[in-house]
Amino acid sequence: MQGYFSLLLHAHLPFVRHPEHEKFLEESWLFEAITESYVPLLQILEGWQRDGMTAPVTICLSPTLCSMLQDSLLQQRYQRHLESLIALAEKEIHRTHWDRPFRELAWMYHRRFTGIADAWQSFRGDLVGAFRAFQDAGRIEIITTAATHPLLPLLAGHPSSIRAQILTARDHYLACFGRNPHGIWLPECAYVDGVETFLQEADIRWFVLDTHGLLHARPRPRYGTFAPVFTPNGIAAFGRDHASARQVWSKQEGYPGDARYRDFYRDIGFDLDFDYVRPHLPSPENRGFTGIKYWRITGAPEKQVYERDAALKAAAGHARHFLEQRVAQVQRLSGILDQPPLVVAPYDAELFGHWWYEGPEFLDFFARQLCFDQKIVSLITPGDYLHGHPTNQIATPSASSWGEEGYWRAWLNEENQWIYPHLQIAQERMAALAAKIHHPSQLKVRALKQAARELLLAQASDWPFILRSGTSPEYARRRVKEHLLRFISLHDQLTATTVDEKWLRHIESIDNVFPDVDWTCWKQARFSS
Repeated sequence: MQGYFSLLLHAHLPFVRHPEHEKFLEESWLFEAITESYVPLLQILEGWQRDGMTAPVTICLSPTLCSMLQDSLLQQRYQRHLESLIALAEKEIHRTHWDRPFRELAWMYHRRFTGIADAWQSFRGDLVGAFRAFQDAGRIEIITTAATHPLLPLLAGHPSSIRAQILTARDHYLACFGRNPHGIWLPECAYVDGVETFLQEADIRWFVLDTHGLLHARPRPRYGTFAPVFTPNGIAAFGRDHASARQVWSKQEGYPGDARYRDFYRDIGFDLDFDYVRPHLPSPENRGFTGIKYWRITGAPEKQVYERDAALKAAAGHARHFLEQRVAQVQRLSGILDQPPLVVAPYDAELFGHWWYEGPEFLDFFARQLCFDQKIVSLITPGDYLHGHPTNQIATPSASSWGEEGYWRAWLNEENQWIYPHLQIAQERMAALAAKIHHPSQLKVRALKQAARELLLAQASDWPFILRSGTSPEYARRRVKEHLLRFISLHDQLTATTVDEKWLRHIESIDNVFPDVDWTCWKQARFSS
């Protein structure tokens, strides 16, 4: 082998759980991702294991996602969602009986949904346990991210909050996977100098950042993004490869924009009679996505019907092209560098299957061709790379993210700047509670834990991002305000009045993430010099 390729998939969703409603629109974010991304990924891993493939990949499962996947209420609701999908596909088979192209697609969806249901049952609804089994077998590496996925550089003014986010994530990972994480996906690949202090405390050994975060390191890295660097305290930093990112993410050059692929936005939930689709919509009072889409990516004057065989052929061709580009890249680099180059390709896991319907097949085709059709590039995880290459340059990465303009603009702008002064006050109050309260009663411990949960949830980067993108701004605004108001009430009860146990029990039942959160993590913390 002349070089290495490291594939990282980041699976994350914000914590959305509303037991107070029978059906809630935003819970469908989880259900869609399970159906279209997470279960298909597990099916691919099963296929690789069955066929004796050695294809180690790295998967980040965020703490909020794991919490939702393990929640019995959401598991029951997902089962109901699956049954509704299958019922809708059956209705579509009958409705399209005399329209052959659509009937074939209706049958395709029926087979797909029943296959997902069979897999869901085989995993007993425990997807976290299914991923854990692959890691225990040595087939994948699972890493974590900060507890509720905040943009860590925007917490840099309050180091205790960064510490709490990282230590809470570590503890939750241990509860899920029976070991401590060795790697972390910095939320939004956003790096700020000093975060390594708390990564070191959590015994995390490596992280990933965007291309310019490594290229602008001090001193400049000798191997560019094709080898990690060690920060001064010994944490390894891997940089995203620009070429492999562009081929997938680029609006102009990226594979998912091919006209043969399925169109994400054209869904029968918007096209068909409202009363017909209403029982299957995520919100019964509003049109929305059902998951059944009959059109491919074509523009005016009319969209063309989706052709599954043509789409799969495109995915196979794109996988072959992607591999050819990586082989050529490694061969070119190996003639220049004095050590085998490492190409690191991090992506959002939900791209594959949810946004890009044929994405899971692309991954499958690519891994199989890489394993069986060439001997130039080898798949490797960052953790395994460090085991084999323990000596690397020491450098301090540059502040960066993979968001708009490469920094924090997507999360700090005119649409969402109002959040941060409120967060700053709440963070300072949480640190004061952790410092001043000693030997609290059992009831106060519960209140302190709930205050920690509400603050963690308010810090999530998802809410300012949604406010910026405008996808569900009212929901995001409501979530930030609710968590902050609950935190303020808990703080007042802990410092000025008494804890209202009935109300506390109510919000514990709603925001039940991180049952064992350690509220003392917010005690005074500093970045190391």
